[in-house]
Amino acid sequence: MFEFLPRHTGALLLSTLLSAPAALAADAQQLLQASDAARGASASGLGWDVELINVGKGPDDHYQMRVRTIASASTVEILEPVSSKGAKMLQVNNNLWLGKPGLRKAVPISPRQRLSGLIAIGDVAATNYARDYNATLLRREKIDGEECEVLDLVAKGRNTTYDHIVYWISASRHVGLRAEFYSLSGKLMKSATFEYGNAVTGKSGRLPFVSNMTVVDAVSVEESRMRFTNVKPMALSGSDFNVDAL
Repeated sequence: MFEFLPRHTGALLLSTLLSAPAALAADAQQLLQASDAARGASASGLGWDVELINVGKGPDDHYQMRVRTIASASTVEILEPVSSKGAKMLQVNNNLWLGKPGLRKAVPISPRQRLSGLIAIGDVAATNYARDYNATLLRREKIDGEECEVLDLVAKGRNTTYDHIVYWISASRHVGLRAEFYSLSGKLMKSATFEYGNAVTGKSGRLPFVSNMTVVDAVSVEESRMRFTNVKPMALSGSDFNVDAL
């Protein structure tokens, strides 16, 4: 014989069951937002230098770059080599432009053009995942002995380079340790790993910040290694990120 629950108990149980997926999604999105802070993607004003080495079939390419970022925008300026010195990338929300000496006007970069070269590396490094993607929790697993929450990130709109990202976030440190970037068709395009040997002081105290990032192209198997140094808070505003100034 069936035993019926009291009406208020049944209503409470139903409410709990219905709200559980929403709560998990909110937790995943909050975790994603926390991990963004350790990469500078949601900073209110931050600067750092990047040494980039591209390791491929030919001679290694070396670059020195300067990055400035606020919550909604970032700039990357190439300092070395001399042949590329002065080139700048500006990202405002999901829009990206390239400017360099000799160009009268900055050139807008489409999502497809962001899949290769320096632009792709900059896009992976600076993407604000919480702004651009909806996160859901896939599973929990370990990377090098560290417990991670594995998130499935799906693009909120069409103006993103990657339609889908699988992202491993440390359950204890709330920093991203690994990411896989997929195309609309589900093809793996790139993978990335992150290390956090830097720290930056913010409103919540001293926080971890990315120190090394390695990006591997799934097609060419070429590898890009980035080292982040001189991380420091800076007084920046929206006027510092003007496409007409590139």
